[in-house]
Amino acid sequence: MKRIRYYIFLRDVAWLSIAAFGGPQVHIALFIDMFVKKRGYLKEKEFLELNALCQILPGPTSTQTIVALGFKIGGPSLAYLTLLIWSLPAMIIMTVLGITISYFHHQSFSLDFLRFVQPLAVGLVCYAAYRITRMVVNTKTGVVLLIVSAACAYTFKSPFVFPVVVVVGGMVTALRKFKHQPKEQPEPLKIEWANFLLYLGVMLIVGLGILVVGINNTPLWVRLFENFYRNGSFIFGGGQVLIPVLFTEFVEFKAYLSEQEFLSGFGLAQCVPGPVFSFVSFIGALSMREAGAGVGGEIWGAFIAAAGIFLPGTFLIFFVIRFWEQLKKFRIVKASLEGIHAASSGLVIAAALLLLTPVVTGAHNYLNMTLVVAAFLILTFTKVKPPWIILCGLLAGFIF
Repeated sequence: MKRIRYYIFLRDVAWLSIAAFGGPQVHIALFIDMFVKKRGYLKEKEFLELNALCQILPGPTSTQTIVALGFKIGGPSLAYLTLLIWSLPAMIIMTVLGITISYFHHQSFSLDFLRFVQPLAVGLVCYAAYRITRMVVNTKTGVVLLIVSAACAYTFKSPFVFPVVVVVGGMVTALRKFKHQPKEQPEPLKIEWANFLLYLGVMLIVGLGILVVGINNTPLWVRLFENFYRNGSFIFGGGQVLIPVLFTEFVEFKAYLSEQEFLSGFGLAQCVPGPVFSFVSFIGALSMREAGAGVGGEIWGAFIAAAGIFLPGTFLIFFVIRFWEQLKKFRIVKASLEGIHAASSGLVIAAALLLLTPVVTGAHNYLNMTLVVAAFLILTFTKVKPPWIILCGLLAGFIF
């Protein structure tokens, strides 16, 4: 019976991996319909609490939620299979897109057919900043944290600023507001450290290895794994928060991609089902072209990027889920959420500003600004989904 139950669960995950468009908010609604209402694996309250846990932890929220559900149903083995099946279709599509863009680059083909996709993608980020801010920032403290985090992220264009901003934001509200949380009698924590030590060990071994060998002597794919593993360890708030971090590190800081390639890839990622974090496969493939390893190296780069971004959150959810029932009763944990979400919202606003600047100051700036505003207004006042906006932009690029 267990095998049949596991098979049905994985079959449902496979279906969602090719049918779940629209990002984590839409994903969670689909998960509730499939796994709570249709299959009855959990009650809705239990599922929402599981999703709240994933929001506390760094990493891709919807991916962690479905992996955590797999863990509760069948343990680590089923959870790892869930992660693979859920993320693989999107990873393959983004890898193919990355290799295609790389081929165009080497052949000096024009990417002008993507020119409308780029400002539309910026419009999507602007809308995400607006929507997330409205959802999670509703206090004066939250507003201040949002403004400070956005200013820091926009001013100090370094990948090391982002985790500091998020951690400080969580500490501010944890220390200031934990007394305002309702009291519950927490049970003593029974912690199994194996998965946390695995998470920390991978980070330290790779990071220290690069320091010992030297950055210039370390293979590019190892450095990429470290980059994405570090980013996956400190990203709170889902795929939209990931964008400013990736743009700063891989476009402005390391110049592995051009602004045009990054924005085009991000726009195309909106048309792909499954986790938004699969965008990293596109970045990994393009980053490896400088190593001269050909298509095989680019595929390897895409895989390494995906492994780096997904593994930290997976290790951490395996670690925390075992004592979540006790942890969620601590007031300081609940209070930290406000600061984490406010700081993360500030990062998305910074992303919108960082991405908007080159789009509206370059060629065709009036047309680009019009497209940015149009995408924002369409998403705000209609029910048109992001994939249709991007596909229309892609079609217009081919026509004109």
